[in-house]
Amino acid sequence: MKNVNTESTADTAQCPWTTREAELLAVTLQQLQQHGYDRLTVEAVAAAARASKATMYRRWPSKADLVLAAFIEGTRSSSVPPHTGSLRTDLLEIGRAVCEHSRDHTPTMRAVLNEMSHNPRLSQAFHEKFVIQRKMIIDGVLAAAVERGEIEESAINEEIFDLLPGYLVFRALVADRPPTEETVRTLVDTVLLPSLTRRVTEF
Repeated sequence: MKNVNTESTADTAQCPWTTREAELLAVTLQQLQQHGYDRLTVEAVAAAARASKATMYRRWPSKADLVLAAFIEGTRSSSVPPHTGSLRTDLLEIGRAVCEHSRDHTPTMRAVLNEMSHNPRLSQAFHEKFVIQRKMIIDGVLAAAVERGEIEESAINEEIFDLLPGYLVFRALVADRPPTEETVRTLVDTVLLPSLTRRVTEF
C-alpha cells in the first residue's frame, strides 16, 4: 500500500467536497461497512460509484487517504459545537453525536485505527484533522461554561478532554457493548460534572 500523502490528506480534511466527491465518499463508507477495510479496493469503489479509477486516484492517492476522507466526511456533523446554553446539555449533545457516529461508522473506525498502527503519516493526519478538531469542540464548551460561571477554570485538565468521546468510542469498538443514551447520561452526571464542579483545593 502507498504511504498516505500528508498534503493531500490535509486538503481532504479542510476543503469542502464537491457534490461528486461527497458521493464517492458515501460509496466508500458503504463498501467499508459491507466488506471491511482489507477487502475494500479503490477499484471497487470506483465501479460502484460509476467513476474512473484515474479520478479516484487523482483525488485520493491511496486507499488510506480515501478511507480517512470518508470517515471525516461521515462524521462531519459531529465537528459542529453545540450551543445549548448549559454545560450539562452541551456535554449530553456531544455524547449523543459521538454515539450516533460510532454506531454508524464502527467498521471505518476499526479500519482507520488498525491502519494507523503501522502508518505514521495516517496517524499524524488523523490526529491533526480529527482528534484535535474534536478536542477544540470540548475546549469551547468548557470555556463557555467558565464564562457562564458554571465551573471554575482550575477544574479543567487535559484528561477531561478525552474522557467523554474516548470512553464512548471504546464502548462502540467492544463487541456487544454499544454505548447508549443512558451511558452518556451516566458518564456526564456521575463522572464529568462532579469532576468539573468540585471545589479545587490548593495544597
